[in-house]
Amino acid sequence: MPSVVIVGAQWGDEGKGKIVDFCAKDADCVVRYQGGANAGHTIIADGRTLKLQILPSGVLYSKQLLIGAGVVIDLQILSNEIEQVKSLGIDVNLVISGKAHVTLPYHNALDQKWEISREEKKIGTTGHGIGPTYADKMRRHGVRMEELTREDYQEKIRININIANKILHHILNDDQYIDFDEIMRYIREVGPRMRDYIGDVSKIVNEALDNEQNVLFEGAQATMLDIDHGTYPYVTSSNPIAGGACTGVGVGPTRIDQVLGICKAYTTRVGAGPFPTELIGPIGEKLQVVGKEFGTVTGRPRRCGWLDLNMIRYAKRINGLTGLALTKMDVLNGFDKVKVCNSYLIDGIETENVPIQDLERCKPIYFELDGWNSLFEGNVLCQEAKEYVKKIEEIVGIPIYYISTGPGREEIICLRNVWS
Repeated sequence: MPSVVIVGAQWGDEGKGKIVDFCAKDADCVVRYQGGANAGHTIIADGRTLKLQILPSGVLYSKQLLIGAGVVIDLQILSNEIEQVKSLGIDVNLVISGKAHVTLPYHNALDQKWEISREEKKIGTTGHGIGPTYADKMRRHGVRMEELTREDYQEKIRININIANKILHHILNDDQYIDFDEIMRYIREVGPRMRDYIGDVSKIVNEALDNEQNVLFEGAQATMLDIDHGTYPYVTSSNPIAGGACTGVGVGPTRIDQVLGICKAYTTRVGAGPFPTELIGPIGEKLQVVGKEFGTVTGRPRRCGWLDLNMIRYAKRINGLTGLALTKMDVLNGFDKVKVCNSYLIDGIETENVPIQDLERCKPIYFELDGWNSLFEGNVLCQEAKEYVKKIEEIVGIPIYYISTGPGREEIICLRNVWS
């Protein structure tokens, strides 16, 4: 039976939550493998809008939910999400890896102050403490979820707070003071609510695969924000790419059967960094307004531009994509012509490569297709939309499995089943 990784093929915000929700109905387990509360998934179902930052998107089906070691956990946000879902009458069948690291208030403070110190060279962090949490992890002085069941983590937190205060005062010239007793009160209040959820996620997932169950791996952010393969330094602090599912959960690469890349019918980006197809002006503004392009977590407006197939081919290579899901096709309604980037011009030379380090200097080379006023003719896609989909498949070289035609759970066309 297949295991499927769902990964963003652009700069995030592609609508992964909806596609995960759609695919989760046939899954036995849904596993979040990296990132933290800096990412948001919005699911609209039966008139209800659910915005999640940490819980896997399969929660509305009461599936087995798992959070892997590669995720960093904001205790308060996760606790609030669990209570929110329970208030809807939905069971939360959740296991959190004891190896997952904990984001604490001093991480948030450091994240926000570091960003301010960058002045005009800001990265665009959400300020949710993700980078400092991963930094502590790599320093081998982070706090793991399993430590919340013990008392010996207190000295580690005392040292971390000491370091945080020295950084704030002596490097960032900030007068904020992190109080140890206040942090401990926070942990004692929120921590016990999480203890019953802690378990061995790697063991559970591998046993599910041994028993031929359907396992869906869900990442946050996207390929172009990957710490190693994205537009560094304008990236996240973890590995959203498909390989991150293996390290973030604890499964071997031979256990992954399918990798589904999610891409919008156009391109968006939040925060700073290069964006070759960005549209400054009326067309970009129209995409932003019609597409409701504002961040789930921060509310920040997203930068908008035409679809960049150079980037999607890059995502195919980095992730080993076996298929695509195309979202927000309806947002392109009303354009006489739509443009698609298939290559870049850099220093007078055309390339179909993605030179990450020189992306700022890349100029998009477009081809043009007929647009459409209405996405549908009767109950099927209009001919112009079909041509758009066909062209993407031809150029990228992999099939499109799903097409999202609106925000609702039911507004989706299934061309192929990822589980088959």
